[in-house]
Amino acid sequence: MSPPARILVVNAGSSSLKLRILDLHDEVVARWDLPVVAGIVDRAALARTLADEAPPDAIGHRIVHGGRRYLGPVRLDAAVERDLRLLIDLAPLHQPKSLDALEAVKGIYPDVPAVASFDTAFHAGMPPAATTYALPREWRERWDLRRYGFHGLSHAYATQRAGQLLARPPETFRAVTCHLGAGASLAAVEQGKSVDTTMGFTPLEGLVMATRSGSVDPGLLLWLQEHVGMPAQELAATLEHRAGLLGLAGSADMQVVLARAQAGDQPASLALAVYLHRLRSGIAAMTAAMGGLDVLVFTGGVGEHAPAVRAAACAGLAFLGVHLDPVANEDEPDSSKPDRDISADGAPVRTLVIEAREDLQIAHETRQVLAGA
Repeated sequence: MSPPARILVVNAGSSSLKLRILDLHDEVVARWDLPVVAGIVDRAALARTLADEAPPDAIGHRIVHGGRRYLGPVRLDAAVERDLRLLIDLAPLHQPKSLDALEAVKGIYPDVPAVASFDTAFHAGMPPAATTYALPREWRERWDLRRYGFHGLSHAYATQRAGQLLARPPETFRAVTCHLGAGASLAAVEQGKSVDTTMGFTPLEGLVMATRSGSVDPGLLLWLQEHVGMPAQELAATLEHRAGLLGLAGSADMQVVLARAQAGDQPASLALAVYLHRLRSGIAAMTAAMGGLDVLVFTGGVGEHAPAVRAAACAGLAFLGVHLDPVANEDEPDSSKPDRDISADGAPVRTLVIEAREDLQIAHETRQVLAGA
């Protein structure tokens, strides 16, 4: 099968449905961001948006969870879709949104071949030491309790793009990729493969995020249940939607938190300090998983657009060989060339800023699957 000329990439997020059409040269020729309310796509708005567009040659969907079965992209059919619905229990807040978008787009283009790309797939090959929780074997096997990791499409793209910027194959360097956005995670990438990451069984584990808590002592949660009588639903809603920067500073927007902290606001200063403490600790832990570091990558909304966060994080990582050029770090990126090296001259570790392009990764995987069909 010849490579599809036009690919519609569908990325369903918590509050928006991102649609991108990429041509054969990976240029974005059309883009739309549609609102998503309560996880449901407005099908009428979707139909109006795509009404004047010629049908794409292929469709690539971002699917949050592939479980243990789907370890790479796969062409969608009825059997695969049934399998993905069985995984809703593993990602009840995220998987339904992806599947609703899949159904909505399929209703408009029922005969266009479609491929699922998974956020968990890049981490599927992590060693057992990194994926196993210290829980009874019968629990782990019965309910597939393990660390899955997420943001894999972003980490995979950032790794490949870093190789292009450095003119080195990813197999030749050790990288920590930092996806810092509303959700945030790190990945340790050795020889082009993820060997550790900060998110776990769910996207709640790991770093402090915009509204998510990141890692919390499970004993604290048990205490709230046992001694306060807090219902599980309230715990889940708070950890997912009312914690993180929002819980600490009253705002989920990193730019607002930075401005308030600079003005001397104590809650914002604490929020930033906690965020950076977890970030630096996580980068060091990812480095330890590989026995060293050659490349540090910042991507995602915060990673790309908050030089103060990059500078503060890297200031505590000099012992790893991370040194920034302060001018390069503060420079506004060229919109036509957003990816850049912000390392100081002679720094042992190269530090890069790379635009998050999950759409390119999904398009690449869609072509890869359909070429082998």
